[in-house]
Order: sequence, then C-alpha cells, then structure tokens
Amino acid sequence: MSEKYIARSIQVASRKLGDEMVIMSALDSTLFSLSDVAAVIWEAADGSTPLSEIARRVSAEFEVAPDAAYRDAETFVDELATHGIVRISERPIPPAARGTSEAA
Repeated sequence: MSEKYIARSIQVASRKLGDEMVIMSALDSTLFSLSDVAAVIWEAADGSTPLSEIARRVSAEFEVAPDAAYRDAETFVDELATHGIVRISERPIPPAARGTSEAA
C-alpha cells in the first residue's frame, strides 16, 4: 500500500464555530459541517503528515480499530478531494502546491 498525504486547499475557508468546524469550497460554495473525527483529520491535513499517521491519531483518540479509522479517513478525504477542498498525493505536498485537488 502506498502512503497518502493530504493538504487543505488554499481555495477553502474554514472556521471553528463553538464546537463545530465548518469548511467551504471557494470553487463551488459547497459547505461542510465536520464531525469531531472529521475535524481531527481536517486539522491534521498539513501535506506532510501521512494519512496513516492521521488515522492512528483518530484510532487512539476515538477508540476505533486502526483499519476502520484508516478506511473511514480515506473515504472522507476522497470525498473532500472531489470538491477541491483537499489535495491528495503519494508524496508530501509543499505549501506552494496546495491550490489544486488533483492526485499527484
């Protein structure tokens, strides 16, 4: 299995409103209200942390089986990528390359 790296797009607005994280794509104005688990993934999407490490954090924090945490995280970031909200790559993503959502 090759590693995946995810990075938040620069074409996204995000805000934490109380206990809720909300993100919006500037490309199509899609609005997402994130669950606690999704917010952990979103906040860790720095382009340099592998998805497997992010899933381990989710597994530990929310007491979810590691395999299930990874599958769910992968499904979530794939959905965000379809809206241009994150970029997915097999290599770390430098800050200058975060403007698109196409897989590298």
